[in-house]
Amino acid sequence: MATSAATKRLTKEYAAISKSPPPYIVAHPSEKNILEWHYILTGPPDTPYVGGQYWGTLIFPPDYPFAPPAIRMHTPSGRFQPSTRLCLSISDYHPKSFNPAWEVSTILTGLLSFMTSEEMTTGSVRASEQERKLFAQRTRWFNSTGGGTKQTSTQTLQARGNSNIRAGDGGAKFRLEWPEVDEDNLKWMEKKRIDPATGLLRPAPSSSQTHCSPAVSGLGQRPGTSATVVHDAAQIAREAGQGSLSRNKWKIVFGAIMLYILIARALGDGAISSSA
Repeated sequence: MATSAATKRLTKEYAAISKSPPPYIVAHPSEKNILEWHYILTGPPDTPYVGGQYWGTLIFPPDYPFAPPAIRMHTPSGRFQPSTRLCLSISDYHPKSFNPAWEVSTILTGLLSFMTSEEMTTGSVRASEQERKLFAQRTRWFNSTGGGTKQTSTQTLQARGNSNIRAGDGGAKFRLEWPEVDEDNLKWMEKKRIDPATGLLRPAPSSSQTHCSPAVSGLGQRPGTSATVVHDAAQIAREAGQGSLSRNKWKIVFGAIMLYILIARALGDGAISSSA
């Protein structure tokens, strides 16, 4: 249970971070526990995390601000082990180095800065830039589906505790803490044809074959083709025929003359034979 000093301090900090959130950061305390905070970091431009949606928790001690919070990031990022306590100078790994003047916004800004660096610590992992970009593309799906896992009841989630938030909850905890963001994620998945069970792209729906209407069939055209197009096509065919006739007119004239000579000769030979 939080002390009155911790409650007062965190209430004040929530008001401050809501009014003026740091760039790429939003955060709020859980409705039932002011010591449990949820944050979302948006991947900044010019980083492998650009556009990614990284959800995590800050679990504050009852005597905050005289001791630092435990920091976890639940969304796979290629930078941190999901749901693992991170060893940072601003986390509970180093209580003696924590400055009580530091606020929630200071802690999350420090986390984002560390995330976009390559410094290693307990809870961090190595990955290529391309791998981190792929993780970023799947963050929305992962947050709202729990990685495609089966949904769990809220009661079970509460019994598990904060350290196992992601274990098969089907996105229920994220949905509980970020209902509006979750709704946007589901719309995004539907628009992008993302399969909630797998996170993979669904195949495009096959278009059903359309049948010609009597009017269209009478024109001899494809459905959706205007009569003007059919007329233009016929005109092109006529012009093509006329063009062929024009190109071969001398051959036709020469052939006609030769045919005339042959017929004349035949008629002449017939007349001579008759007179003889």
